[in-house]
Amino acid sequence: MEIIVSSFYKYTDLDNLENFQLEHQNFCNNLGIKGKVLVGKEGINGTVSGTKEQIEKYEDYLINNNLFNNVKFKRTLTDIHPFKKMIVRTRDEIVTSRFDVNIGNTAPYITPLELKELLDNNSDIILLDARNNYESKIGKFKNAITPNLRTFRDFSKTIEELKHLKNKKIVTYCTGGVRCEKASALLKENGFENVFQLQDGILNYIEQFPDSYFEGRCFVFDNRFSIPTGQKTQDISLCEHCHIPSSRYINCVNIKCDKLFIACEECDDNMKHCCSKSCKSYI
Repeated sequence: MEIIVSSFYKYTDLDNLENFQLEHQNFCNNLGIKGKVLVGKEGINGTVSGTKEQIEKYEDYLINNNLFNNVKFKRTLTDIHPFKKMIVRTRDEIVTSRFDVNIGNTAPYITPLELKELLDNNSDIILLDARNNYESKIGKFKNAITPNLRTFRDFSKTIEELKHLKNKKIVTYCTGGVRCEKASALLKENGFENVFQLQDGILNYIEQFPDSYFEGRCFVFDNRFSIPTGQKTQDISLCEHCHIPSSRYINCVNIKCDKLFIACEECDDNMKHCCSKSCKSYI
């Protein structure tokens, strides 16, 4: 059975969060979809999975709410549900940044087509990855700057190291766009004037232009861990056991470790889904 995974976000003012959360959870449960949706006073951010009929009903339900009528859905396909259950939770932020920015200062969008044309013409631009280091480790735009971010909260620490680029044209990107709204606003509020953000992120770009300037796989926050970015997708990272090219992320089965690491299929089988010999002996 083909399963559709639909990712989306929308910054908008939400009130009565507890009521909204409860109603949304009940609707999703009755529909039978799975996934994770975060709601806060600043909006909604989520990924859900289901059959074509289920996802169409969910997207229609969201669009028919005037607060979300222009939300953009990014779809990918898989064979099984990448989520175990359906979760709708309230949060202070729909993507945790902990840096205070005015979302009204977010940078203008650049479409995938506009970005590809700039890259085709070797234009003088800086591609800036706003994702975490473990995401860019397995996939990124060619020649992009990939700050060493343990979490998105660390993005504010990059401002000083990027200050020499204030006069450059900067295009920020992330998986679906939600982080770049805040990242680009932070850059602008710190004197970066020529800043843009890739509209709806990597997912939107690779849908329109697979195998074009994006190297490796795209990390996703579900049980798949990553998805290919075209028919010619090649691994740009290495198995942490044997060091052959691989992008297979595994969670160490030692619950006291739970490390996210890269392992090829053969090593993963040999190590019993563990990141080290000590973890393997523990289980």
